[in-house]
Amino acid sequence: MQNKPDIYIINGPNLNLTGKRQPEIYGTESFSDFIPALQAEFPQVQLHYFQSNVEGELINKLHEAGFSAAGIILNAGAYTHTSVAIGDAVKAIQSPVIEVHMSNVWTREEFRHISYLSGVCRGVIAGFGFGSYRLALLSLLGS
Repeated sequence: MQNKPDIYIINGPNLNLTGKRQPEIYGTESFSDFIPALQAEFPQVQLHYFQSNVEGELINKLHEAGFSAAGIILNAGAYTHTSVAIGDAVKAIQSPVIEVHMSNVWTREEFRHISYLSGVCRGVIAGFGFGSYRLALLSLLGS
């Protein structure tokens, strides 16, 4: 039996509230509904999902996955705009990382226009809700 490539989806602060929090921006679906549907859509990979509101836990997960995963889809939430440390963690690992955002951050508050991740990630996908994750996964599979 052939092993499936491991793809990690790593989410940062407040994304555990998706489906409840600001539905006008993030929609009404939760990650507990979305991840199984995404896995069913892409049976050729093994998806691993991790979410934390704690910066250090996100860094630890990047270190853990970043030398063996076929790819990482990272939505660092508000840490995108504040965390040099998460950017350094992405720079330190070998797995390709796609930065994702559910909303179009460039249409929101000005502080969200700054990313400490974009320059060290393979690419950035924003503004497509849960579709941002699907597009990131397609990108990783196409590379």
